[in-house]
Amino acid sequence: MNDHCYEHLQAILERLKLTRVPERLDQLAEAAAKESWTYVEFLDRVLDVEVSARVERDVTMKTRLARFPFVKTLDQFDFSFQPALNEAQIRELATARFVAHGENILLLGPPGVGKTHLAVSLGVAAILQGISVVFFTVADLVDLVQQDVKEDRLERRLHALCKPKLLILDEMGYVPLDQRSAQFLFRLISRRYQKGSVILTSNKSYGEWGDVVSDYVLATAMLDRLLHYSTTINIRGESYRLREKRKAGVFHDLTAKPVKGGPSTSRKTQEEGPNSVNGRYDGL
Repeated sequence: MNDHCYEHLQAILERLKLTRVPERLDQLAEAAAKESWTYVEFLDRVLDVEVSARVERDVTMKTRLARFPFVKTLDQFDFSFQPALNEAQIRELATARFVAHGENILLLGPPGVGKTHLAVSLGVAAILQGISVVFFTVADLVDLVQQDVKEDRLERRLHALCKPKLLILDEMGYVPLDQRSAQFLFRLISRRYQKGSVILTSNKSYGEWGDVVSDYVLATAMLDRLLHYSTTINIRGESYRLREKRKAGVFHDLTAKPVKGGPSTSRKTQEEGPNSVNGRYDGL
């Protein structure tokens, strides 16, 4: 390839805004000559480099806009620590087919069992397939609602949260909702019903949602829309965050009754306490 032709080709690539090809052009040309690629094979490799770069940029941008608290994948999830989970089911959900059908996923379980990790991982898997995702904790959403009320932009917030194909709402039940926030959440779920998917994590059983929103009728209406087309996954296990502390003897069950003569906790209370980290969680 003579210098004039090379410079002309680089100029064309720049005009076409093919940003990654110029970086790889020399390498691809050498490989084509060495391996005797046909013109079609060479063109295929060139375009594949550019498409891959654009997908990478798109994933990076969508991941940044998603507002994840961290980025983790399913391959980083320790399924052996939560044997009650059906790994095949979770990996099927990672295909994001549920988003195409406007279905929801509800992840229930006590704190620390991996609900947020799974929600983020499913969100990341969706982004890799070109799906727009936004993540909020319910507590952060409540703060935004209160600020939006003061600044008269609640409707704009509602409209914005209906845009992404997948909305992740984390930690439902950790903080009680005031009436306005509960009504906003109901409107959001109603607007997205059968149009946009929701992944929601909660440490509360469905029967306790009335206490969270201080309105059992509103809670029932929310659940009616969320559960109509949905998959509920109950995670029954102990906390990832506390397992090492427990092994080291640093952490003891807060619901356990102390035994006379020492600080150790009652084994029966550890195993049966309804709020204990080791206790079983019945999400329904």
